[in-house]
Amino acid sequence: MEVCSGAHHWARRCLEYGLQPRIIAAQFVTPFRKGRKTKNDRADAEAIATAARQGNMRFVPIKSLDQQARLSWHRVREGYKAESLAIGNRIRGLLAEFGVVVAKSDVALHRLLADLDAQVGLPAELKELLLDLAAHGKQLRTALDACDARIEAHARDDEQCVRLRAVIGVGAITADAMVATVGNAREFKQGRQMAAWLGLVPTQHSSGGHAQLGAISCRGDAYLRTLLIQGARSSLQRAQAVSVQDATPEQLWIRTLDGRMRFGKVIAAIANKHARQLWAMLARDVDYDPSACLNHPMHQHTHAAHAA
Repeated sequence: MEVCSGAHHWARRCLEYGLQPRIIAAQFVTPFRKGRKTKNDRADAEAIATAARQGNMRFVPIKSLDQQARLSWHRVREGYKAESLAIGNRIRGLLAEFGVVVAKSDVALHRLLADLDAQVGLPAELKELLLDLAAHGKQLRTALDACDARIEAHARDDEQCVRLRAVIGVGAITADAMVATVGNAREFKQGRQMAAWLGLVPTQHSSGGHAQLGAISCRGDAYLRTLLIQGARSSLQRAQAVSVQDATPEQLWIRTLDGRMRFGKVIAAIANKHARQLWAMLARDVDYDPSACLNHPMHQHTHAAHAA
């Protein structure tokens, strides 16, 4: 079946009846539909059947009830964040209509709302409305903190999340979202494949043996990719702050990248590396080893070449 809001539920029902369901991403089905303008149930079913018979087709792993329940907290949390930001912008817009300009920081907005009576030029009716919006924003922040606490509890009680959090730049939210989304990650053959699924690899425009790489593809799960990018920023800051003597091999690698590449490329490279590390830890049930790269054959070959 094509992936949709109820696809995982029906896939689990199929498993109960002894069937083997296969869920296909919508972007993989679209090329097999006859005609771009002819979209109906019959054309979709035919396209799904044709796509499922392809030997190299990749299917979406079926999520369990626990995975979907844990992901629900992340989805609701993102909704609270968007609503809280919208309320702040709405208050700033209303104040700007009356000539009151507020700085972009939340601290400046809260300071003004706390002393709203000092604004003499504002109508009393508008002040009442702004206070109602501020109260609603406070409720959203309280609900957001509750989501953070529940996600933290999930990550603390899950053995896989505890293992993933050993990576610098991977916190409770990233670890819980990764486990809830990919499970044991064995649906991917290797870490490179999961990094490509997350959209952390460069796009290719190659022809005639000439390879031309572009920006990262930004495909796949945008939420996980955003978390890994944010974690990469934290890893870069930690690598820049630590001394060379106390730095791990990975931090030394990050410092080398930072010295010869642009900021955006460095962040994408770190996020790509984190995605591969998380795959290895989930698929192979191993703990994080900051010195594991020293045992890689490519590193040993490079070290021997430099020594020679």
